[in-house]
Amino acid sequence: MYSSEIEVLLKSKKISFGDRVEVLKKDVSYEGILLPRAAVGDPSCLVLKLDNGYNIGVKFEKGMQVKKLPGQKALERFPKLQFKQRPELPKISLLATGGTIASRIDYLTGGVKMAFTPQEIFFAVPELVGIASFKSVKELSNLASEDLWYKSWQQMAEETAKELNKGAKGVIITHGTDTMCFSSAALSFMLKNLSGPVVFTGAQRSSDRGSSDTTMNLVCAAQVAAKSNIAEIGVCMHAESSDDFCFFTRGTKVRKMHTSRRDAFRPINDLPFAKVWPKGETHILNQNYRKTGQGKTEVDTKFEPKVALIKAYPGADPDFIDYLVSSDFKGIVIEGTGLGHVPTQTSEPKMSWIKNIENAIRSGVSVVIVSQTLYGRVHSHVYRNLRILDSTGVIWGEDMLPETAYIKLGWVLGHANEMEKIRELMKKNIAGEISERSEFETFLM
Repeated sequence: MYSSEIEVLLKSKKISFGDRVEVLKKDVSYEGILLPRAAVGDPSCLVLKLDNGYNIGVKFEKGMQVKKLPGQKALERFPKLQFKQRPELPKISLLATGGTIASRIDYLTGGVKMAFTPQEIFFAVPELVGIASFKSVKELSNLASEDLWYKSWQQMAEETAKELNKGAKGVIITHGTDTMCFSSAALSFMLKNLSGPVVFTGAQRSSDRGSSDTTMNLVCAAQVAAKSNIAEIGVCMHAESSDDFCFFTRGTKVRKMHTSRRDAFRPINDLPFAKVWPKGETHILNQNYRKTGQGKTEVDTKFEPKVALIKAYPGADPDFIDYLVSSDFKGIVIEGTGLGHVPTQTSEPKMSWIKNIENAIRSGVSVVIVSQTLYGRVHSHVYRNLRILDSTGVIWGEDMLPETAYIKLGWVLGHANEMEKIRELMKKNIAGEISERSEFETFLM
């Protein structure tokens, strides 16, 4: 709400939010669309959206004049474009979950709001309808990615399998970027025998910004889904800061590596499947992929949610491991330092994690060790402390990303109860999450 003085003035002039107005203050005139006050804004400032797209605040003073002009703008509506079937083009499906790619400015808060429906996405990126025929477009959710969880992953997997088994050549999943690698990893374990590409994509910058990456990411994702023979789950995002090409990267080997850069998503311990250009050109970089086929895509969404992902750091109190055990957690993934270290031979014995880890494993909790360095792999015998940790019975996570190990452990615990079987599955390369060897060219790709 605006201040009482402004509210009285607007009411007397029959001015509402969305009206075009002229504000005259000390012989200076401002013209634009009247916006609601942001929740954290100054109630004594009128907020206008100018024709150039910028918003300004005009401080209210006695004698200031406000005049209603012809023309009104609907603040909370966005144009929609209904997709039409194009029999001559490949059939693909789009599943929307929310995130920055499906967002615009919320004039009530001044922040970015998840507000696009799939039809609004088509209006924002009309190029999509010239690449493929969209046999199905569904909104599964409209959430920021930090608000998703394992039930969201299960829903995505089930809907994706349904679309592929109904004849879709590929599936695009629009998703928030912050936890996209969790979802892409989850579907990598939950879906088997893929008949076509499953392409996660998103945006680092909302579509109402001039530097938005929405269009190119979506267009490249559509090119992969419609025309590629890579029957894998992956992430398709900007490969460079410029609008040149995208990487399509394995869903268990990709990570967001920057808060805001458009080329934030990088392959870790692996090469991308391909470079993809908006016009459709594709350059294969990694031949290790399943090819498209006619078989039925299988879905297996069993998942144990009582899994924790924690980080080892100097001075970390090991008591929180005991807390997880007492809270009936079934698995713990530890991001160790370097080759997989945790505090071991500390100057104060109570700060060592070894006894707490031993107690967790004796209690039936599976403990997996990965490295917080991300690149490279953990090793159990290089240093004495690593050998001491190995003696507790931990599972070494090879070169798995922490997020991928967390997802995999939840999936494995949904299928196995015996410690040896859990260990066997965690050591097995199921969805490209473990590389046979660390390749030189995959570092900082």
